[in-house]
Amino acid sequence: QVHLVESGGGLVQPGGSLRLSCIASGSIRNTNTMAWYRQAPGKQRELVAEVTRGGATTYAASVTGRFTISGNNAKDTVYMQMRSLKLEDTAVYYCKVNAVWYGDIWGQGTQVPVSS
Repeated sequence: QVHLVESGGGLVQPGGSLRLSCIASGSIRNTNTMAWYRQAPGKQRELVAEVTRGGATTYAASVTGRFTISGNNAKDTVYMQMRSLKLEDTAVYYCKVNAVWYGDIWGQGTQVPVSS
């Protein structure tokens, strides 16, 4: 069974930057999409950014221009560079990979508290 492991979260001040990483424990192959979601306290999990196998990207309106997702299908890794972080970006961030043979695979989440 393949697992996803996120890293890079942590306390950051408003206006700061972080880079999240998500690495698979084994070979996934035939990924359709790689994505980052987040869940803030008391709120539903929401899609933050997604990248397709072909490289097309989608962003939530709230992070467009501040976050950048990048994926490497060959290495089964996905990253998200976050800049100009705001208080409202505080959440647990999850990576998700959708693959032909596995369906949806979720990571365990990494916390990103934005606070002064």
